[in-house]
Amino acid sequence: MFFVSIGILIRILSNSFLNVFQKVLTNLGQRSSVINFYTYLGLSIIGIFFICNINFNLELFCNFLIMGCLGALGNYFIIKALSIGELSSLAPINSYKPIVSMIFGFFLLKEIPSYEAILGILFIILGTYFILGMQKNINKFALFYRVLALIFSGTEAIFIKKIILSVGITNSFVLWSISGLIFSILFLIISKNRPVIKSYKYQLLLILAVGIMQYSTNFVFSKINVSYALALFQLSTILSVVLGVSLFKETRFKEKILGSLIMLLGAILIILK
Repeated sequence: MFFVSIGILIRILSNSFLNVFQKVLTNLGQRSSVINFYTYLGLSIIGIFFICNINFNLELFCNFLIMGCLGALGNYFIIKALSIGELSSLAPINSYKPIVSMIFGFFLLKEIPSYEAILGILFIILGTYFILGMQKNINKFALFYRVLALIFSGTEAIFIKKIILSVGITNSFVLWSISGLIFSILFLIISKNRPVIKSYKYQLLLILAVGIMQYSTNFVFSKINVSYALALFQLSTILSVVLGVSLFKETRFKEKILGSLIMLLGAILIILK
């Protein structure tokens, strides 16, 4: 459990900072599809050096394609939402992801949540509602994009877990990067945006943060239920609120922190299952 806790901590930190780097790049004028493409490209290049023998079959190939499509869509809409919305306001919406993964996890992985876990997730939802309910001027398009992102990424988590069970943590990370690259190229072509990098520094930092985030995610997924893991990952909301207010001068810090603490209580209930 110690190493799982370390993995969760690393995932929380890396996820919060990658959102910061994504927002900085969008503030500099870099398009969402371009950020998405270069992120997956960098991770795919790195992943090539770590891939081991993989025996592809039809089921693995289908999961590979579905994971790539859902992952690229989720990442694209997260960046799109951050480009027009506040980090500290949008981060809490991600707390609904465990609900998405719980539903699909029940049907696809036969993962049955405990009563304590369900209660904990309800607290997380309450904290999220508390934050958003006090927001009067939240950008509706940013909210819509963020909801789309959590649906895609929450569903993607199920297929990541299936691939982890099939090929292991490292190979699943490499397959995640390559499958995301395939679909990010498609989205880049459709968007017709020029692949111009506005800041090599922040793009490289983003690639590093996403790589750390995804590998730690895979490690945690390999040890505990997906819905529990995603619920615990929501602790990153507190850090995202702090970063949003301190780095981007976002407002309503006290209300957002209070809502985040309610979510923390929910995460504790899940840990004590």
